Amino acid sequence: MVKISVLQHAPSVHLPARPGDPTPTSRNLDPLMHPFSRARERNRALNAAKMDRLFAKPFVGALEGHIDAVEVLCKKPGSLSAVASGSWDGGVILHNVSERKHIRRIQGAHKGKVSGLCFAQDDRLLSCSVDSKIKLWDASPQDDITEQRPLNEYPGKSPFNSIDHHRSDPLFATASNIVQIWDETKSAAISNLTFPTSTETITSVRFNLSETSVLGSIGSDRTFTLYDIRTGKAERRVVMQMSSNALAWSPTFPTNVLLASEDHNLYTFDVRQLKTPTHIYKGHVAAVMSCDWSPTGLEFVSGGWDRTVRIWKEGHGTGPEVYHTKRMQRVSSSLFTADARFVLTGSDDGNIRIWKAKASEKLGIITARERAAIEYRDTLKDRWKHDNEVGRIQRNRHLPKPVYQAAKLKRTMLDARAVKEERRRKHTRAGESKPNAERKKVVIVEQT
Repeated sequence: MVKISVLQHAPSVHLPARPGDPTPTSRNLDPLMHPFSRARERNRALNAAKMDRLFAKPFVGALEGHIDAVEVLCKKPGSLSAVASGSWDGGVILHNVSERKHIRRIQGAHKGKVSGLCFAQDDRLLSCSVDSKIKLWDASPQDDITEQRPLNEYPGKSPFNSIDHHRSDPLFATASNIVQIWDETKSAAISNLTFPTSTETITSVRFNLSETSVLGSIGSDRTFTLYDIRTGKAERRVVMQMSSNALAWSPTFPTNVLLASEDHNLYTFDVRQLKTPTHIYKGHVAAVMSCDWSPTGLEFVSGGWDRTVRIWKEGHGTGPEVYHTKRMQRVSSSLFTADARFVLTGSDDGNIRIWKAKASEKLGIITARERAAIEYRDTLKDRWKHDNEVGRIQRNRHLPKPVYQAAKLKRTMLDARAVKEERRRKHTRAGESKPNAERKKVVIVEQT
């Protein structure tokens, strides 16, 4: 009998393991067998980039209730859905973002605009205003959401511009013409923090998230100042070219601070080295009014006077994600939710808008196969981002005509300034006029 050698395969290897599973396929991975694989992969990357832009619908919804411009937003630590907002009409509203309902509504909380909000411990909320008063409210859900009696009231001597609570202790800091530290159990400030030669109005104050006794402030005289409540004095101060409108400490790098400036840019500083910013973020065409870090520390959001919201990647100074609507006016406050999936913005038209942090992300239940396909497409886009066509589609953003024209004009002005500086340098004696790096122009002087 002749023996015949045959290849034998177990049928179970070529059949689905469970009903409904895809049929397993065997592939020869030798690149010589697939001469068109690279062309196919580029085509898939191109289609993935196009689909990403096609499904980019970032606007989710709006939270209503205010009858004037929304000045300030703050999220509740340890909660995914609780957000408080304060308005120019003096009202404070606590929102449940996931259900888009009001938890509490305090009409006429202050006489004048609410300039600062922060959550205290045990479901309580602190608010301050230009009426020179700080009020402590109960923020727990109740049947009567319009109950309007504060738990406590702290009178001040001058209008307050900002407020922030200590991470663990019953202390909070306020910004007016000086920085003051308050104890929740006392009716007057327990300490005043000021720089010896300072006469400015403090516009914002924030406690460091890790080194909780350190706080930073920005002032109307273009300064950024660091204080330590243990020593009770200002430690360091830098004077910048233009004043800042907002500051935010990084949640993952305790020494990093983000400043939103009047000169249309955002700056990140390492507080150990304040002479130069670590990064400059350019994109806005008007003053940047607000900024907030994502809880991951990899992204941050900014809102500007140019009526746009921009989401930046940390370390990438250009090419942010740009959100805008026809009816949205100047953005005065912006906030990342605690799960880093959504962004909230408050604007002059009285609305709080909810946006997706990733514009083309699908909301709702995603199956395992769908998740694998999304991750594959993301990998393809990242691998082919340097391809001309794929990169162009990924970078392209449609802007409102006024913003586009303003950006064009700004580019022309900056180019003209660069040409002027170069000509001036060429016509001076060799070595007298050296080009100055952009980062070295930001800080004028550092004081200790």
